[in-house]
Amino acid sequence: MALYMKAAEILEKVEQKKGAVKTLVYDSKFQNIKQLFALVCETQKYSSVLQEIIDSTRLLKETKLRIHLAKVLVYDLLIGHGVKCGGAWKTMMLKHRSRLQAALARIKVKRKVSRNQDLLPSSFQQAQADVIPRYVRVNTLKTTLDDVIDYLKREGFSYQGTASQLEDLDRLSGKTFLCDLHLQDLLIFSGKTDFHDHFLYKAGHIILQDKASCLPAFLLNPQVGSHVIDACAAPGNKTSHLAAIMKNKGKLFAFDLDAKRLSTMSTLLLRAGITCHQLANQDFLKVDPQSPEYKEVEYILLDPSCSGSGMVCLRDEVSEQQDDGRLQALATFQLHCLNHALQFPQVQRVVYSTCSVHSQENEEVVSACLQQNPGFRLVHLLPNWPERGHELFTQCLRASTAKTRTHGFFVAMLERRPPQTDEENLPIITSLASGGEEKQDTHQSGPSEGEQENTETANEQQTNPSSKKKRKRNRKKHKKQDS
Repeated sequence: MALYMKAAEILEKVEQKKGAVKTLVYDSKFQNIKQLFALVCETQKYSSVLQEIIDSTRLLKETKLRIHLAKVLVYDLLIGHGVKCGGAWKTMMLKHRSRLQAALARIKVKRKVSRNQDLLPSSFQQAQADVIPRYVRVNTLKTTLDDVIDYLKREGFSYQGTASQLEDLDRLSGKTFLCDLHLQDLLIFSGKTDFHDHFLYKAGHIILQDKASCLPAFLLNPQVGSHVIDACAAPGNKTSHLAAIMKNKGKLFAFDLDAKRLSTMSTLLLRAGITCHQLANQDFLKVDPQSPEYKEVEYILLDPSCSGSGMVCLRDEVSEQQDDGRLQALATFQLHCLNHALQFPQVQRVVYSTCSVHSQENEEVVSACLQQNPGFRLVHLLPNWPERGHELFTQCLRASTAKTRTHGFFVAMLERRPPQTDEENLPIITSLASGGEEKQDTHQSGPSEGEQENTETANEQQTNPSSKKKRKRNRKKHKKQDS
């Protein structure tokens, strides 16, 4: 009963735009997060069909159920794996099962389809076609990539080497798996592979994290022993990734305003063996950049609250309609956070990311921030990445189901401009070919030794006219002596 009550509560909050599904599910602290998340997402996908069934059978009047609770129960009864609770609710749903099944059958006849999935809105049918693989990040603080691969091979998995192209991911099935093309500690499995009950997951040796979600920490690439801030940290996967890159050395400050999410995150970090972190139940916007505690912070990862429109399970007809008021409010908050991050006196790089597909939360936020902070510039990320930011922001990355086989995502990196006195020698662009590897193209380099000697003579003549006159008198004196 608790599962259905919690799922109904989350569905209602999503419809009232009080948060994204993923955020609300993690906030719930429900014992089986995976089961709750799946039920909410699947019920939401079939929402319009379930509404039609409930209306045609007058189920609410017959049972006195509230609409969101009725939807999750009808979904599990007709489309899912059967009602999982016992007692009065199960008895009630079984009593009405025949009428509900008949209503579903009539809808299929009316729409001339035979399968339940053919009743989904077109956006969800596309999502069904674009299956996202299962990504598994190896936690290098507890194990190595080779050890995980060997362990899985002993369990009957078949390792296929490193992926060379996107199409390789589409051919994964059964127990075959690959190593990712861009992130060397990321393994890729068929989308139906489940590791939630696997020993490696429970022991913290692997982290279940979408590839797009791994990009922010990978690209920020903080140095070992450095001071780093994860500004909006919960549920903690990016924090654990940062700690792994830092080899658990240095200081990792992690902030989140939600105490429940932070508690869940603490458990995750403990399981992953993270010790360099310092958790704080605090609003990042209220953190003082001038505090001596953060005087050595050079890297900041900012993944603020967003619309969640890039999450595949949220792609329905309702979520694709932009609520401009809500998006504007989110964008204002995101810009405020990004501006705040740039106020830390020693910060050199800030990664800004969202799981949103909307330009208002992505390129437009970055554009406004750069205008307000001329001391920072964009870094060109992964030049060979298949999906770029829109229009003038191709230095940024986008991700999507179709082009990268991930959830929808956006990543930008801002870095502090180096102090320059000669504008002609400013770098044209900074390119990040891979995590931490920089390439800079500059204008004309400095003069050669001969050119430098001539330049010094010319400068001396310009800055000291008396020396020029003295040399002229000496030349006349020598001519007179020769004659």
